[in-house]
Amino acid sequence: QVQLVESGGGLVQAGGSLRLSCAASGTILSINEMGWYRQATGKQRELVARISSGGGTNYADFVKGRFTISRDNAKNTVYLQMNNLNHEDTAVYFCNENIRLSVWHPRDVYWGQGTQVTVSS
Repeated sequence: QVQLVESGGGLVQAGGSLRLSCAASGTILSINEMGWYRQATGKQRELVARISSGGGTNYADFVKGRFTISRDNAKNTVYLQMNNLNHEDTAVYFCNENIRLSVWHPRDVYWGQGTQVTVSS
C-alpha cells in the first residue's frame, strides 16, 4: 500500500513563502511524474506544477517565477517552494505521483490527502 503524506501548509501573509513536501511511503519500484495541484473553494482542481523523472518541469502561468517544484528521488519526495504568495493562492494543495509498485504492477496515479494554504491579504 502506498501513501502520500503532505506537509508544510499553513497560514501566511501576502508576500510570504511556504514550502510544501509530499513523501511517498510503501514498497515502490519507481516514480515517474510528480506534480502539485490545487483546489480553491468553489473551483475545480487545477495543475500548479509538475516534474518528470528526468527533472523537466512545467508550471501553470499563474505561478511562473514564484513557485519552484523539485524532487528527491532517494526520498520519494516532491517539493513545492512557494514565494511571493498572494490571496489568490489560497487553496488546498494536493500532490500527485505516478508510481509503479513492482514489475507485476502497472503504473498508477496516487494522490495526497491535501494540505491547506491560506494567504491573508
